[in-house]
Amino acid sequence: MAVMANITKQKMAAGEMALGMGVRLARGVEIAKLAKVCGYDWLFIDMEHSPLSLETVADITLAGLDAGCTPIVRASSHLHHHASRPLDAGAQGIVVPHVNSAEEARRVVDQCLYPPIGHRSLAGGAAILEYDSLPMAEAARLINDNLLVVVMLESPEAIANADEIAAIEGVDVLLIGTNDLCAEMGIPGQYGHDDVVAAYDATISACRNNGKHAGMGGVYDGLAENYIRMGVRMVLGGSDLSFLMAAARQRAGALQGIDL
Repeated sequence: MAVMANITKQKMAAGEMALGMGVRLARGVEIAKLAKVCGYDWLFIDMEHSPLSLETVADITLAGLDAGCTPIVRASSHLHHHASRPLDAGAQGIVVPHVNSAEEARRVVDQCLYPPIGHRSLAGGAAILEYDSLPMAEAARLINDNLLVVVMLESPEAIANADEIAAIEGVDVLLIGTNDLCAEMGIPGQYGHDDVVAAYDATISACRNNGKHAGMGGVYDGLAENYIRMGVRMVLGGSDLSFLMAAARQRAGALQGIDL
């Protein structure tokens, strides 16, 4: 079959955790292979908080497909072309930030999935079909089945509507953006606060009630284990920028600490 399977979607369907690496700094295709070799399942290619161009995103996306590291792009807004263009370039998933209601989630689905589930415009020459020419109905079905639609919950309003959002057909993952959620709650940086724990509990329950998956971004310390044990399965493990900074500081400290 021509379609390139979505490894991350398959792992979560099997009840496994899927680990992602954020791409903010890298401009070369090597980042996809590097992430795969280091044990990551998916790339979080960030078009919201980076200057990455669509052309660079397209290159990294194709490299992710070839490396077997699921390329997922975070859109910079709710505008339809911020989802459709990366998808046409080969992304196997879209993350849409700041989704607060079921109505907004429905619009995301409309932009990301082909009929009969959504209303994405049909296009040929799909990278995730290995550029094979298939009957349009079959192509649409295969692509829909192998895409991940991820909505980010980043406000108390979104958490309160988690069950309604999770009930929307076509939504696969409710991913909590913990940094923005904490800021909106007036407790910036307090990732272990009782209100944040309650938000994760509510979101995970909503996902279980509706056959969806819970995701997490912004928690990279020991607290991550707590939320994973609670039921989070799509986990952003950090970004290329943070990994480089941490390794560079560690190495510099070790060398500067040598007695002369």
